[in-house]
Amino acid sequence: MYEDVIERIKRQIVVDDKGCWIWQGRVDSSGYGDLRLKSTPSKTRIAHRISYEVFVARIPAGLQIDHLCRVRACVNPKHLEPVTPRENTLRSPIALASLAAQQATCKRGHAFDEKNTIWRREGGRACRTCKRDRLREFRERQRRVPADAA
Repeated sequence: MYEDVIERIKRQIVVDDKGCWIWQGRVDSSGYGDLRLKSTPSKTRIAHRISYEVFVARIPAGLQIDHLCRVRACVNPKHLEPVTPRENTLRSPIALASLAAQQATCKRGHAFDEKNTIWRREGGRACRTCKRDRLREFRERQRRVPADAA
């Protein structure tokens, strides 16, 4: 069943010095290879996902394929791993969520350690020291406001 697809993939790659199978066929605007299957000729599929499925296994529902080599045009199944969307984002060297997660301190230099970090329900984190400082400053401003001005 997959023999035709495997042969088509093999014809569309060039192996580089790092072992990446660089896709030589059509590439989309994001740099991922496109492959049109005979079973769905009117629809293109992402080449690295097809490569993973034919050489390794079906991709579990809800998971994305992460390029361990960080090369979007690579379709080498040894360089591909199914991960959650969150894990895929956190592994990215350019995603804002990944960059924020790598920060060891808040913007004022307080450590993001277990004692000083507040984890928000909606995602993300905050500095406990900064939050306490903001609350103290707010209360001081409130005390300075005359009662008749309120």
